[in-house]
Amino acid sequence: MPAQVRITVIRKAFYPDLADQYLSEGNAVGPCPLLSEGQSFLYTGSAEMPQGFCPWAWIDIYRACSTLSAGGFDNQWYASGKIRVECCTDGIRPVTFLLEATQTEVSS
Repeated sequence: MPAQVRITVIRKAFYPDLADQYLSEGNAVGPCPLLSEGQSFLYTGSAEMPQGFCPWAWIDIYRACSTLSAGGFDNQWYASGKIRVECCTDGIRPVTFLLEATQTEVSS
């Protein structure tokens, strides 16, 4: 019985000094234009990326979503095995996500 996983954008960061140094457009690129803080998505299983989600970030967080959906994690780093904080791997404008196992679907 896989759980659904709520994915919430909890922080967007931007490092303009790194952008100026390493990106062709410098800090004019600004923070991630695809996602907004507070925005939520629902992962319902089958490796399907939620509609409107960033494909690059999905590659980065999919494994944690899949693990939460299948029953969670077993370690002492988090207050609950039903949550995770993950981020995309964009080193200049990363986005941080809260992943929460939310409900269990009824299997037939």
